[in-house]
Amino acid sequence: MLSRTAENLYWTGRYIERAENMARILDVSQRLAVQGRPNANDNSEWIAVLAILEAQGLYANTHGDVTEDGVIAFLTLDRSNPSSIWNCVRAARENARALRATISVELWESLNTTWLHIRDMDDAGLQARGLREFYDWVKERSHLFRGVTHGTMLHNDSFGFTRLGTFIERADNTARLLDTKYHLLAQGGSDNDPAANYYEWGAVLRSVGAFRAYHQVYHDVITPSRVAELLVLRPEMPRSLRFCFDKVTEMLAAVSDGRQLECERLSGEFGARLRYGRMESILGDGLHEFLMEVLDRTAEVSEQISRDFMMSV
Repeated sequence: MLSRTAENLYWTGRYIERAENMARILDVSQRLAVQGRPNANDNSEWIAVLAILEAQGLYANTHGDVTEDGVIAFLTLDRSNPSSIWNCVRAARENARALRATISVELWESLNTTWLHIRDMDDAGLQARGLREFYDWVKERSHLFRGVTHGTMLHNDSFGFTRLGTFIERADNTARLLDTKYHLLAQGGSDNDPAANYYEWGAVLRSVGAFRAYHQVYHDVITPSRVAELLVLRPEMPRSLRFCFDKVTEMLAAVSDGRQLECERLSGEFGARLRYGRMESILGDGLHEFLMEVLDRTAEVSEQISRDFMMSV
């Protein structure tokens, strides 16, 4: 496959996943901001959102003080923010436009329709539609993208690179979300309050579509350590770090055509740590430190994918 085609497919998958992740982060942050927490200032939830995305500097340059309305505008329709939902959809559509001969007609139409619906939307239109309804719409369009990809594309290298982008982006987001929310909620002093744990950690689980999955796996009250375990080590949880790295390694094996590539080795090496790791050890050594390593490894694998597949002539 031409390196440019592989790159376009990879980033189409990443940008659509990123748009969905933005919608999920905003949704859970609004839920937590409405609930409020002891010892939390009014803007702590929105400061945490910017910290998840490492976007504090860009936000300050364009919006000034951190407010709920400012962060929502910055992450939804802000044309100056390259990671806003608007820009993610635009970038995914532009990458797909260069792939018209590679992707299915149905996949192109789903992406193009998503873009046409959001292209001219402004803040007034967003408020009129309703923020919760908008977040749900973004998630549904992402689900449609994955479904159409799986159901209409040949399961060849094109499919593999699209899925690679999806799972690299998902691993990065899960690590960021869990790291920030775990420490932010722990600071609220609710670790021993079952009611607070239920609502606060329940909101985090809903942000990754895992509320019901949690109860199916654990059949018990919600605790921070089990939420962390579900999102880090559970192999059947589609947004867990283990699931993501398993899929990245699987896709890399499929597109490597028998070659021994460094990106597959890196992914498989860290995937083995997740496969055989124990949550007690991770929490004992420090969840934050572990998740920072996850982010470093995810970036390392992504950069190596680019070197192995997308920089050749």
